[in-house]
Amino acid sequence: MTERILAGRYRLTEQIGMGGMAIVYRAVDLRTGHNVAVKVLRPEFNEDIEFISRFQREAEAASKMTHHNIVNLLDVGMDNENRYLVMEYVQGKTLKEVIQERGKLTAPLACQITIRILSALEHAHRNGIVHRDIKPQNILVHADGHIKVADFGIARIADSSTLTRGDNVMGSVHYFSPEQARGESAQATSDIYSTGVVLYEMLTGRVPFDGDNPVAVAMQHLHATPPPIQSIAPDVPQAVSRVCMKAMEKNPSARYQSARDMASDLRMALEERNERPDPSFNIKQPKPQIEERKEKRSASSRTDLPNTLRKGRNIILIILLSAVILTGVTFGGIAIYRQVMTSVKVPEVVGMTLEEAEKYLQREELYVNPVYVSSDEYEAGIVFLQNPLPDTITRKGDTILLTVSSGPVSVPMPDLRGYTYTDAVTRLQALNITRITVERVTSTEYAPDIIAAHSPEAESPLSREMEVTLYVSGGEIIVPGLEGLTLEEAEQKAKEMNLTIAPLLQYVDTESETEHGHVSAQSPEEDSRVMQNTAITLLIYRCSFMNPYSEITITVPESDKDQTVKIMIQPEGTSTEYEDANITWTAEAERTRKISVKRPDNRNYTYIVYVDGIQTDRAPLPLE
Repeated sequence: MTERILAGRYRLTEQIGMGGMAIVYRAVDLRTGHNVAVKVLRPEFNEDIEFISRFQREAEAASKMTHHNIVNLLDVGMDNENRYLVMEYVQGKTLKEVIQERGKLTAPLACQITIRILSALEHAHRNGIVHRDIKPQNILVHADGHIKVADFGIARIADSSTLTRGDNVMGSVHYFSPEQARGESAQATSDIYSTGVVLYEMLTGRVPFDGDNPVAVAMQHLHATPPPIQSIAPDVPQAVSRVCMKAMEKNPSARYQSARDMASDLRMALEERNERPDPSFNIKQPKPQIEERKEKRSASSRTDLPNTLRKGRNIILIILLSAVILTGVTFGGIAIYRQVMTSVKVPEVVGMTLEEAEKYLQREELYVNPVYVSSDEYEAGIVFLQNPLPDTITRKGDTILLTVSSGPVSVPMPDLRGYTYTDAVTRLQALNITRITVERVTSTEYAPDIIAAHSPEAESPLSREMEVTLYVSGGEIIVPGLEGLTLEEAEQKAKEMNLTIAPLLQYVDTESETEHGHVSAQSPEEDSRVMQNTAITLLIYRCSFMNPYSEITITVPESDKDQTVKIMIQPEGTSTEYEDANITWTAEAERTRKISVKRPDNRNYTYIVYVDGIQTDRAPLPLE
């Protein structure tokens, strides 16, 4: 991959992992020179405000956890539209890779690894964090044998995936608890179930349930009994097998209720067989305390010594012992003095601005490492978490991790121009935006009830507590300019603006063939303000050289009174009628009359006869 620098600090050197939510890179922290792992959220989640809110809340929770068996969260941030997490980089393999290489692990080794996973879970559960995605792919084995659990704090989000999302979920569903398979919320006992599945896989080299698709595997978690461990790996102690199967009980209340209880039973199971860890796989453990060896001396050798020599030696021993005690007290006092002089109680800085917190901590000779996290509860720049906690005793010169609000969780404002009001509100509600106001505006570009503009503008940062104003076209309409358009173009433009064209067209003669059929004038004029469905009267150019007259004979019905006759013409396929002032007369004795009708253009027309406003005849207008 081409190297790039994220947030001006992290140089991404290579891609080392990919999941359903994020892509993981190995990177170098340009400030410290240390290798780190950077997890960048996939672009398709950048506009999902609910997803981002969960992502940020879990990142906040993860920042509170510090444990030797947990991959520590170092930083959270956003670079342009790329949201990312920075974690410590663990040089080694995943537990899944170890199992694939070895086939299965010895019972002592599997138990030791599981105990360390449970140690991490116990710490997380005490902090109110449920992992939800315990699996060998999330267990990192350092080159020196140290065990680290990864993806704390963000696994909660992955649980919102359905069982149809393909390979990413397929990898997790083998370790789902039955309640997760039912779509219920995961609890601490769900993590214990998943840990039992991981232990089962380490002991046997295979997962307890498998299938062609995620749904098939999930159904087995709900209803099937896993094959007995001894049927696959007969050398596994029965006590270890019982612990594993209890962790995988279908009913959460029948499982271990805490990670500590399960770890305790595993230790007892190891002690029953006096098992030792596999020497070929070095699991990092705390160094045992060295017991003092008592030197044995024979009673006879002591009694053979002369009394005076024994007394002399006793005096020497007393002197030496006093010197040792005095030296110990002196150096111990110095050590205690140094410890007291270099120790400091961590002050509380939550609620301060970052600048205030830095000054306050500097007085105690403590350094600050700020981590910026979006928050809907705290204003930008306010410290809302600290690690270590207030009143913790630490050393001067230590670094305090401060979680600082970078402001509310935000997504880019979508461009809603051209949307109907209903569709625009639906789109905003999908982003959890509920504070929506509406203002009516006049517009020459948008029809009524269409969004003409909005505030904030498109691509501006948008958070759930912000108010969005939609400017909806409606009420009065600004009349568009129709002059110079053809009749068809004018009709289309008027329709788009919720206006109509008056059916009675008027004409003005022109000798220009290019002007023929185009709008000469309009009423109301351009930029006038009118209501919806207002009819616009058009004056159309008509070229006499292009439109010959057609002669027709009109016969009106018999009547004992005068009748007003009017001739209208209409282009075929339209509803617009044209009137010629020369073909209106009052019929008296003359019931039949030949008249000439001038067509506006070369289209086919129909003429319509009205007598006293009632249609009496309709026929095609002949071409001369």
